[in-house]
Amino acid sequence: MVKKIQSKKRKRISFGQVVVWTSALLTVGIALMIVGIIFWKGIPYLTPSLFAWTYTSDNVSLMPALVNTLLMLVVSLAIALPVGVAGSVYLVEYAAPGNRFVRLVNLMVDTLAGIPSIVYGLFGALFFVQFFGMGLSLLAGALTLSIMVLPTIMKTTQEALREVPALYREGSYGLGAGKLRTITKIVLPAALPGILSGAILAAGRVFGESAALIFTAGTLAQVAGSVTDSARTMAVHLYALSQEGLFLNETYASAAVLIVVVLLMNGLAAWLAKKAERRREHG
Repeated sequence: MVKKIQSKKRKRISFGQVVVWTSALLTVGIALMIVGIIFWKGIPYLTPSLFAWTYTSDNVSLMPALVNTLLMLVVSLAIALPVGVAGSVYLVEYAAPGNRFVRLVNLMVDTLAGIPSIVYGLFGALFFVQFFGMGLSLLAGALTLSIMVLPTIMKTTQEALREVPALYREGSYGLGAGKLRTITKIVLPAALPGILSGAILAAGRVFGESAALIFTAGTLAQVAGSVTDSARTMAVHLYALSQEGLFLNETYASAAVLIVVVLLMNGLAAWLAKKAERRREHG
């Protein structure tokens, strides 16, 4: 009887493993299929003219859009990361757990995470572009994106802070350090890999966003000279080319470049996270 029960348990575990492995392989296969199709259709059309500094109707260069995307990433994360990390530190380290204010903030964060990007675009167009008179500019787009990625940063940062063992804090207090010094010198460095993971997710949304930026950053295909200039990002560039229907090959080529850039950025962020984790373990 005992042997029968054990054999049934083994069968259930093996069936669960099959389901998990099948799901994982299916996910990886779909991702590889999408990337493979984009590369297959786009790489043959990667020409030097596609990387010209100035965009024209003949070369449909992606370089201005790529530079604008990197600028948009830097400005939006420079706004969202300090706000998101500081807010998460307050909610986890200072606010009393479970009080009404914490529940209200978490409810608002969850609500912001579920709002469609087109709604963010309309809000940015009314609030930043018109009310504050920023016009279609890189700054208006970055402010809109910073609100969009704020829920992701706050959620991942809160989870990273909660994962820091309480012994770290108790040991710091036992050595005479104050709360602020404990947070800045002990807790935040220990939570840095999780915070960087949130930054990676936020960067992915910045790279892929188009609907919100059409209404806030505009579609001008030239490198932004300042944050007040209109700036077409890569996602908007791909949308514009595909809508025209005349440069589909160049659209696939630009998409291939965007995928490579995203992979490089994610790889760099992952390397920094691992380096920070090793430094914390050996420190």
